[in-house]
Amino acid sequence: MSRGGRRAEIFRDDADRERFLETLGEVCVQTGWQLQARCLMGNHFHLVVETPQGNLVAGMQWLLGPYTGWFNRRHKLFGHLFSGRYKAVIVDGSGDGYLKTGCD
Repeated sequence: MSRGGRRAEIFRDDADRERFLETLGEVCVQTGWQLQARCLMGNHFHLVVETPQGNLVAGMQWLLGPYTGWFNRRHKLFGHLFSGRYKAVIVDGSGDGYLKTGCD
């Protein structure tokens, strides 16, 4: 999960979302990530990815850096787009974890 700085929008329209997903697809190819789920909201996103090569940090750099540059050029902005470091939660299937199945 990563959120926009000051909770500002990181996706202003469908073109922004499409570019983010395009960049994410390229990162998945480069890193071997297996995307299991995604949710894009106006000011943040959630991803569930398997990282068989243990390269989450590198992949997130390849995702957030180029997208930020593109977003800033498109919207005539500069500086940080995202607020600090992304949040990562390990999901190993041994407990209730991040994802739950069934109905409570």
